[in-house]
Amino acid sequence: MKKKIGIVGGGRFGMTLAQSLAAKGVDVILVDSDWHVVQSLADTTIRAVHGDGSQPDVLREAGFADCDMAVVAISSSLECSTLATINCKDLGVRRVIAKASSDLQGRVLTKIGADIVVYPDRDRAFRLAKHIIANAPIDLFEIAEGYSVGEISVPKSLVGKTLIEGNVRQVYGVTVLAIRRATGDGKGPRETIITQGVERLQDGDILVVFGPDESLEKLSR
Repeated sequence: MKKKIGIVGGGRFGMTLAQSLAAKGVDVILVDSDWHVVQSLADTTIRAVHGDGSQPDVLREAGFADCDMAVVAISSSLECSTLATINCKDLGVRRVIAKASSDLQGRVLTKIGADIVVYPDRDRAFRLAKHIIANAPIDLFEIAEGYSVGEISVPKSLVGKTLIEGNVRQVYGVTVLAIRRATGDGKGPRETIITQGVERLQDGDILVVFGPDESLEKLSR
């Protein structure tokens, strides 16, 4: 079943994210108050809706209640981004990602329920699209052009195996720097394991890996 992602705001970040997700086959709904933005998407697979995302009825009628995730891609107005985030949470969207342009705005968005706050540029929008598609990388930090350190949920194919048995470096082209493992009761902070490749991977483990972006994406599938 295809993922359905709702995006509030068709600026550079929102538009880049919408186009990147749609290109990967995701069902995208984009709400923007600029009619020209909506018209520009008329011949695409993106469902563009003209309206004010700070108004709950607009998001409800656009179909945000059925979305797996929502991205509030407006940051120029603290009031609008706050209201849009609250609206998405009130509609029952399980995960809401909000864009912020300052630490203060980020703190406010976190306080009112945003699950993730990002401070993006255009490149970050592309990386966020990969995050949503894969549903595995938790965060990526670009070290150099095309190379990142990332946190990736251990693939099911590697559960019960060691890194050596899974031949991770050769198959995926990445280096596993550490394993982050939840405590027995799941309440405490994760244990960080610096592995030599002989530690058996468990369901729920998070791998801290380094490598080319395309290799990280391959591992996260």
